[in-house]
Amino acid sequence: MVGDVVGSPGRDAVKALVPVLRAKHKIDFTAVNCENVSGGAGVTPKAAEELLAVSGVDMLTSGQHIWRYREIGPYMDAEPRLLKPLNYPKQTPGFGAYVYTARNGVKVGVVNLLGRVFMGIDALDDPFRLGMAQIEEIRKQTPIILVDMHAEATSEKIVMGWYLDGKVSAVVGTHTHIQTADERILPKGTAYLTDLGMTGPYDSVIGREVEPVLDRFLTGMPNKFDVAKGNVKLCGAIIDIDPQTGKALSIERVQEQFGD
Repeated sequence: MVGDVVGSPGRDAVKALVPVLRAKHKIDFTAVNCENVSGGAGVTPKAAEELLAVSGVDMLTSGQHIWRYREIGPYMDAEPRLLKPLNYPKQTPGFGAYVYTARNGVKVGVVNLLGRVFMGIDALDDPFRLGMAQIEEIRKQTPIILVDMHAEATSEKIVMGWYLDGKVSAVVGTHTHIQTADERILPKGTAYLTDLGMTGPYDSVIGREVEPVLDRFLTGMPNKFDVAKGNVKLCGAIIDIDPQTGKALSIERVQEQFGD
């Protein structure tokens, strides 16, 4: 599972490194969070297709920036490999969860959830109860279920991990763009990591050029925050799952340098 891909530097890192990681670790299924892939916020159909064409990328998760580009709605209605957060209102376009077939023939369910703490989005449904109901449906098809919990608050992500322990194979967080060091297998067999980290430029402020962000903090004046370019890394986690039980056997954080 690959953390928030930011702009063209992040896209380039995915294209270069995912095929290498797939071959090196014999990876059967890859989920990539793409909500910041187009200009640093949002995703266009063209950018989604660019990522889905990469060898080893099987599907894309997202977050609150998914609606930035108007043309993404019709695209998502027809493309289940790009998920929206499940707890947006039902009338919004697209799929919030789906069951895919991995390269080894095993069925893998993916659920995309959006946290409500500090996110400032009034229309969101409860990710806990709605997520559990969806997971119970997916478990009728497969015990292997991955959850992308896109959220600001560490506590909300941790609570989701405990809430779903034993019900899913993995709960990983996205959104904060900072990889955490708390990977573990919870007591009932669910792999957990509070945040996968960012795939993009690390000589930055969570993917954006430093100076405009610094000026905003110093003066309070609005600025355009362009995507940075330096020190690009791919961040995420590799999770080994028992295909019979759906329980996680291991989780390993990934930080791979791209370019110079």
